[in-house]
Amino acid sequence: MKNLMLAALAVALSAGMSAGQTVRIGTEGAYPPYNFINDKGEIDGYEKDLGDEICARAELECTWVKNDWDTMIPNLLSGNYDAFMAGMSINEERRKSIQFSEPYLPPALSAYAALSEDADLEGGVIAAQTGTIQASHVAETGDVIEFATGEETIAAVRNGEADAVFADRDFLAPFVTESGGELVFVGDTIALDEGIGMGLRPSDTELKAKVDAVIEAMKADGSLNELIRKWFGEEALIF
Repeated sequence: MKNLMLAALAVALSAGMSAGQTVRIGTEGAYPPYNFINDKGEIDGYEKDLGDEICARAELECTWVKNDWDTMIPNLLSGNYDAFMAGMSINEERRKSIQFSEPYLPPALSAYAALSEDADLEGGVIAAQTGTIQASHVAETGDVIEFATGEETIAAVRNGEADAVFADRDFLAPFVTESGGELVFVGDTIALDEGIGMGLRPSDTELKAKVDAVIEAMKADGSLNELIRKWFGEEALIF
């Protein structure tokens, strides 16, 4: 009987350790090409590709969780997932509540897009996604109207609610290109962040170490730059 109990305990402990290696990764699923839902209804994009590669190299069993952008950090801290990859820029304000992996994208350039090249960027209403560094930047200098998703900021410009949208240039580029001249870039590009990284709870130092090791290895072997070019084009900023 004692041997049976010990065997059962060993199985339970083994199952617990295996379960502990499962990492749930949150993402928005609405910010192409970083992350989006494809035609099959599946999470797709640069961060999905990269996250899967990180998990494979680190020998982690990973699952993906779709979550709204504006609750990304609170739901990480409350345990709804173990990490997130959601195009989130690294900055000091966010470091007060979470930690970030090594950046897997260089500092992004933010840009304005509008219906006209002479859109009023200083006195006009600027659309930005809630909780982004772009929204904070505009709030410090002008009149910002915030929306839950990036696509809603584009719609606000098109329907006249906003004079321009301010967002990551990589996010805006496909909309500008595919608009057939309806949307144009205006003003200068601006660097606001320290790069983009995976968000993690401050206590998850072991997971951060594993993720950082893979990101550094991918930078060293060139595979991270290949993945960046795949999703953002040959002209994308790389490491």
